[in-house]
Amino acid sequence: MAMQHTSSQVRVHLASSQSDIALPENTGSILVSTTFRRYALSSLVNTILKNEKPVPFDFLINGVFLRTSLDDYLTQHAISPETTLNIEYVKAAIPPIHLASFEHDDWVSSIDVLSSSSAAGRWADGKYAGASGHESIVSASYDGLLRVWNMSSQMTVISPSAGNGGHISSIKAAKFISPTQIASSGTDRTVRIWRYQEVSDDLPAALTPQIELYGHKASVDSIAIHQPSNRLLSASADHLVCLWSTKKSDAPSASEASLSANKSRNAKRRKLGPSVSTPQRGPLSCLKSHSAPVSSVMFGPNDPTVAYSTSWDHGLKTWDLPTSTPVDTRSTSHALLSLAALPHLNLVAAGTSARHITLIDPRASATNIIAMTLRGHTNAVVSLATDPNSSYGLASGSHDGTCRVWDVRSAKTEKEGRVGQSMYSIGRESAGGEMRASGEGVKVFGVVWDLEVGVVSAGEDKRIQINRGKSIGSHARS
Repeated sequence: MAMQHTSSQVRVHLASSQSDIALPENTGSILVSTTFRRYALSSLVNTILKNEKPVPFDFLINGVFLRTSLDDYLTQHAISPETTLNIEYVKAAIPPIHLASFEHDDWVSSIDVLSSSSAAGRWADGKYAGASGHESIVSASYDGLLRVWNMSSQMTVISPSAGNGGHISSIKAAKFISPTQIASSGTDRTVRIWRYQEVSDDLPAALTPQIELYGHKASVDSIAIHQPSNRLLSASADHLVCLWSTKKSDAPSASEASLSANKSRNAKRRKLGPSVSTPQRGPLSCLKSHSAPVSSVMFGPNDPTVAYSTSWDHGLKTWDLPTSTPVDTRSTSHALLSLAALPHLNLVAAGTSARHITLIDPRASATNIIAMTLRGHTNAVVSLATDPNSSYGLASGSHDGTCRVWDVRSAKTEKEGRVGQSMYSIGRESAGGEMRASGEGVKVFGVVWDLEVGVVSAGEDKRIQINRGKSIGSHARS
């Protein structure tokens, strides 16, 4: 017999796509009080699942997290309580805790992780056998040095000095190309490829210069890698995006003009130590269209012949790499400083100088340029990383001294459109949990989110910081 609806009750159908927490197949719709919020719904699911230890859940209606009572939701969306609500539930993310910090001699500008699930690890086609707990982190510092760290907080190798083939000024970006190669770039206007040898039973770890790439006329602040095609993208303050080969045999020689422009720097390097002969190569192409410094660049997540770049000129550009042509420009109201892709949603996230993150639909067919705005930071958002566990998650690093963890399903509609709020804020451990005005002394410069390691960030406090919780990094190791 059908149960009678009242104004204070609503029928809900609960379901989960995660098999380990799915309700029994014969579970039908359930009549619940409209006063129910997330906690009451979570208790209900735990009761049905007969969990001895309660599991915290989050709930989504039409793809958006429920952050009010069911009554408020029905009212806000003008839905009759006679309607059966289809509600999806997922395991709630646990606030990430601080695991470790690695200290440096100067500001840390960039980091990257080598693990079995990282891009460089996956591209190794099974040749990388890094076991859990044996991941590596490369850091780039304002002291002009690269450092590689193990998960025991030990620095396993440091790059050569300027006189021995290293950068001659601050390094702004570093990424693993593969388990045996690292790329870096910096204020000396160069991109450099390094041979990386991990610690083995017989040999210490080593970083050896392989190729020096010349072509930019100002600081090279961002790089992106696509190892399967041996391609590297760079973004520079000279307003250019350049495409390079990471294979010496495929790369053209560096032009005399580029080498001449760096002559004074080379002279300084010779004074600092013995000469090291490293092959010097030039770009395959340089892409001209931005009218201000280019802040970030990446390959298309589903097509490596496509690139995206952001700039201080407020624009997100889409490039066709085979023809070196800008095929689309999305203009915003603020300088764009960082970039990450949400391919499942056909969106690109861009961190801004205006303290928020803009989610942009780069497709030519898109009618709305800005799909959503993520608000919460109090200073420029200079680094972004996607969640390895979810198609909806992001981590951001800001000059306000925090990293924030976002799920784009945690959003509400305001006058200016869809606005998202962060799930968690991660402060700098060096500040003792204290939030400093505008992030003074603890600005975050870089963030990476790795399945095994967690959220790794770097900044002005001269530290790498690792944070992890359930759904923030590996489930198995949380």
